[in-house]
Amino acid sequence: MGEKNVPLESHSHPERTDDEDKSSRDSSSEIKGPTLEPIRPASRISRKSHASRDRLSLNRERSNNGYGVDDLVDHSSDDDVEAVQLGAPDALTDPFEVTWDGGDNDPLCPRSMPAWRKWMIIFITSVGSFCVTNGSAIYTASYAQMISEFHTSRIVVTLGLSFYVLGIALGPFWSPLAEFYGRRPIYLASFLFFMIFLIPSAVARNIQTMIVSRFFQGLAGSAFLSVSGGTVSDLFTHDKMLMPMAIFSLSPFVGPSTGPLIGGVMVMFAEWRWMHYYLLILSGALLLSIAVFVPETYHPVLLARKAAKIRKETGDSRYYAPIERSTKSIPVTVGLSLLRPFQILFFEPMALILNIYTAMLLGLLYLFFGAFPLIFSTNHNFNLWQIGLTFTGLLVAMIIACCVTPLWNNFRHTLKERRRKKTGVLKDEPEDQLPQVIVGAPLITGGLFWFGFASTPDVHWIVPLIGSGVFGLG
Repeated sequence: MGEKNVPLESHSHPERTDDEDKSSRDSSSEIKGPTLEPIRPASRISRKSHASRDRLSLNRERSNNGYGVDDLVDHSSDDDVEAVQLGAPDALTDPFEVTWDGGDNDPLCPRSMPAWRKWMIIFITSVGSFCVTNGSAIYTASYAQMISEFHTSRIVVTLGLSFYVLGIALGPFWSPLAEFYGRRPIYLASFLFFMIFLIPSAVARNIQTMIVSRFFQGLAGSAFLSVSGGTVSDLFTHDKMLMPMAIFSLSPFVGPSTGPLIGGVMVMFAEWRWMHYYLLILSGALLLSIAVFVPETYHPVLLARKAAKIRKETGDSRYYAPIERSTKSIPVTVGLSLLRPFQILFFEPMALILNIYTAMLLGLLYLFFGAFPLIFSTNHNFNLWQIGLTFTGLLVAMIIACCVTPLWNNFRHTLKERRRKKTGVLKDEPEDQLPQVIVGAPLITGGLFWFGFASTPDVHWIVPLIGSGVFGLG
């Protein structure tokens, strides 16, 4: 009856009387033992106790062996705590996980290389990309001579180009091997087999040998294409990646655009086999350059080597790199790489539409390789090297598009800043890439109509070339 009525919304507990407060203070003053803490998961207690116990010894070991491990500072967040509670043992920072000392300033980190060496690697990989893609289009200049020598039709000879492109399409499925062995072995193996399969093409006595060897050339060369793009991100941070990525991205387009010109000159002044000799010489020089000047740049593999070196020098087997804790085997990884593209196609409608769009553009580009010789030789009586020069419209347009890329990047940055001011979050959105497509798609359509309607004998040859340039710009 002497109770005090307290509204529920004002307090979470009933008010305590003065006698209760006094008794609680007296009881707390009598307790001399350690303060009770909330119950924590066993895994979290174990990890934190190990961290506090080994802090001094690890710091001493860090100074003695010259290699770094992350300082044992509690970087755990609410997400880490939740992950630990769910039973993830690696949710917290592991002091024995080997990382880069000082971030990108670690001498073993590829991003700490001198600028001249980075650009030399970019140049070599760009020329390698040029070589593989150049091999696809250079073949088109040899159609007439192979038809005469092998006594076959133009359609059958065209299969050499089709199967080369098919090999390029299948090659990226081997790119997961870089996760286990690094990029450098893929580079070396790719160009070694590319050279080997160029030999049957150069000495072929029938069209069957040519078609089969062309397929394996594309398959071998595409392994290089699928891995080399990551080299740019290995060497440069995100804010410095713009120019090297633009230069590297240009090489796969310069290769096909210059292929008919190079092949036309060789066929006109020598014979079609010299095209394959040229590719053999170029790929051999690239193989030697990669072996001498291009080191391993894949960060996870380099960290694994660093961890192995630390274990050897310290005798402590607890040091490890993240890639060494991976439970995926090579067959599983390759299998996932085969499955994932189809999952994306079936469950992401936007990705399916963009892939169809990109495939259509690539198909149209390779259709030009067959259309240009027919149009300009029939309508304007061009010879082989002049037909090769007609591809300069595409080449110049693609170079212009590459030069405009920084402007698009600035535009995307402006979009991100606007979004940050509205939402307070600065991050990339997939839709930021769409303005380029919105501008480019009408140019592609207009360029195709332009090229088609201007491809008549009574129209000057420069007019369809301008149309092809508009297509290339889009």
